[in-house]
Amino acid sequence: MTLPYSPCRTSGAPDLDAGVDAEPERTPGGEPTFNPGAGRPALRRRRLLMLLSSLLSAPGLLPAGNALAQSTPARTAPARADAWVSAVQMPGWIERAGVREPLSPGAVLRAGDVVVTGAGGRALVRLAEGSTVKLGESGRLAFSDLRVSRGATTVLAGLFDIAQGAFRFTTAAVQRRSSARDLQIRISTVTAGVRGTDLWGRGTAEREIVCLIEGSITVTRGSEAPIQMSEPLSFFIAPVGAPALPVAAVDPKQLAQWASETEPVAGAGAAVEGGRWRVSVLRSADQGEALKSYDALRNAGFDARIRTTRGTDAAPGAGYDVGIGSLSSQAEARGLAARLAGQAGVTGEPLVGR
Repeated sequence: MTLPYSPCRTSGAPDLDAGVDAEPERTPGGEPTFNPGAGRPALRRRRLLMLLSSLLSAPGLLPAGNALAQSTPARTAPARADAWVSAVQMPGWIERAGVREPLSPGAVLRAGDVVVTGAGGRALVRLAEGSTVKLGESGRLAFSDLRVSRGATTVLAGLFDIAQGAFRFTTAAVQRRSSARDLQIRISTVTAGVRGTDLWGRGTAEREIVCLIEGSITVTRGSEAPIQMSEPLSFFIAPVGAPALPVAAVDPKQLAQWASETEPVAGAGAAVEGGRWRVSVLRSADQGEALKSYDALRNAGFDARIRTTRGTDAAPGAGYDVGIGSLSSQAEARGLAARLAGQAGVTGEPLVGR
């Protein structure tokens, strides 16, 4: 399958907004990174790898229209994308039309897509009218409906379903003046109508929570009367199987704890649009071994890619380097390398580089 593809930050967390100019990743010898195409039959991927190996005998790079190059998700979102992934703390996945792929920075999202994070994962999604959505670990965010109207004012409309995990939706003050929203965010049985605000929420087996940090929302739950919330730093709790509790002021310490659940963890391996650091987890001349590593990592929610390496007089023939790129800094790359040690598909000690 080919995927076309700031709110308060916890002290010490990596700045996921601080991107750099994007450029294709290449080996020191100039060979491109490529993605054999997860979700395709293994035989098809092997044939594509064999095709690439034959091209390495020529001095040039892969042609721009080559199928291998096209199979790699875009690192930078198209200018008119309605929503796209800006940053990922892996593991994470995107589910589309029954196919699951690892989440990668720059991946374009559309109605019907589901963003999933695993244990320790985080995702930052940007929306066309300027808002952002952060998803915490073990979360599931479905873009059940997503529409953007562009004109004198950009209008975002739709329905986001938070099946599990913590989230934060934020519209910066400057964006509230130049855009508009007609958005519903549903957390199990609770729905928040959003016009322009900063809110945090989470659904569990015991309760649903919506915390209004700034702005105003309308909260509805089943047949209960709608509740208008406009007081900053207030929260709503609905215990499962019981009436909702009265809206109350949130303690700053509690808010800080909640907010940390959607923020990246410093040194855990944040990947961003245009990130230039990389962790290499396997270097081998064995095509099958490279594919096995690639599949294992991608199934586990890590956006693995394969680079080809040129042979030498001592070791002629092409080799394969499996790694994970787009990391925001050397510190983040080292953090991911430490997390990957012992992971299925990782052989030996992961190496950090560019």
